[in-house]
Amino acid sequence: MNFDVTMTTIFAFLTALSVGISIFPVLIKVFSKFNYADIPGGRKIHQDLIPSMGGIGFVVAALLSFIIWNWPLSPLSLRYLVGGIVLVFFVGLRDDMVELRASHKLLGQLVAVLLVVIASDIRIKNLHGFLGLEELPLYISYAFSAFVMLALTNAFNLIDGLDGLAGTMAVIVFSFLGCWFMMQGLDSFAILSFTFLAGVLAFLVFNWHPAKIFMGDTGSLTLGFTMGALIIAFMEYNVALPTGTAWKFEAVFSTGVALMMFPLYDMARVFYRRIRRGQGPMTPDKSHVHHFLMRMGLKHNQVALILGGVQLSFIVLVLILKNYSDNIVLPVISVLAISLGLWLDLVAVKKVKKKVAKLPKVLDVHANGSTKRAKIKMDLKKITDSKVNMN
Repeated sequence: MNFDVTMTTIFAFLTALSVGISIFPVLIKVFSKFNYADIPGGRKIHQDLIPSMGGIGFVVAALLSFIIWNWPLSPLSLRYLVGGIVLVFFVGLRDDMVELRASHKLLGQLVAVLLVVIASDIRIKNLHGFLGLEELPLYISYAFSAFVMLALTNAFNLIDGLDGLAGTMAVIVFSFLGCWFMMQGLDSFAILSFTFLAGVLAFLVFNWHPAKIFMGDTGSLTLGFTMGALIIAFMEYNVALPTGTAWKFEAVFSTGVALMMFPLYDMARVFYRRIRRGQGPMTPDKSHVHHFLMRMGLKHNQVALILGGVQLSFIVLVLILKNYSDNIVLPVISVLAISLGLWLDLVAVKKVKKKVAKLPKVLDVHANGSTKRAKIKMDLKKITDSKVNMN
């Protein structure tokens, strides 16, 4: 690794971290004053008004640092990527301020995705024997890459429902990508990864339970989009590495899936449950994995750490299996994810049933160690003769 590049990356990281740490207290104060807050109730877990749109803080911190330390050196393709990130950022900001229809939000994301896939040429060009497929025709490559990016963007958006959870997942993914890009000499991609890592770390200081600010769609859509683009870039650059190169993954498609395993699994799970109930896949509910863990009595920070540990475990697994093909690794991680999900459902249901069984039954009162039915006596004449205003 080049010493100058390493120092530039460190300075870029520290700049983004410093800007983030400085800007979040200001955002919290401003958003609280003007009541830009996430209102509790419905399927929301929090009990108080919490300022939202915290994504403004880490996106500004990351992109400002990237522009300062790397913009003159970054290739044109990466500048188109930054343009796509900015576009998705404004789509999320608009949705946080004035709620967008799902179709309008998806259309805005699609424009940004096409900017990256077509203009930046960051796309999946070859499946390298996976399912017997090799090089993809151009337009199929465009369509498949766009689908993958939209799936990753919205999968990440869906897990943002708990203090510290989305931030923890982003820290894991950006750490892996930043280190891999740096080891392969892809300096601009490494610096972009590390500036976002620093911005999210600054955000977690204020988003860890009990959260003082949420990232909102401004943050979750932007992070999902950025990670999706960087994961596709990782897949394509990985394939181009000579055989035997350190940190080359033979199961490149599986590694991309593993990097976003929890968001992808959670999205597939809730979509399946909603469709089975006759609902639309985007219908909001409380069937996410983190909701189940909360019902088991775990706290926000415990859930974030457990799911972060699961996500990290999948990345370690593909590291161990990096010399095997997608035809082996993808079935292994898929079966493992489904098995863990089924086990979680069984454990969660048993835990919830035990908790419910311990609760006192309605209209039962416990006195002297015995349960007796409380009898309610009402004198109708006293009620009707009372002077209470019945209007």
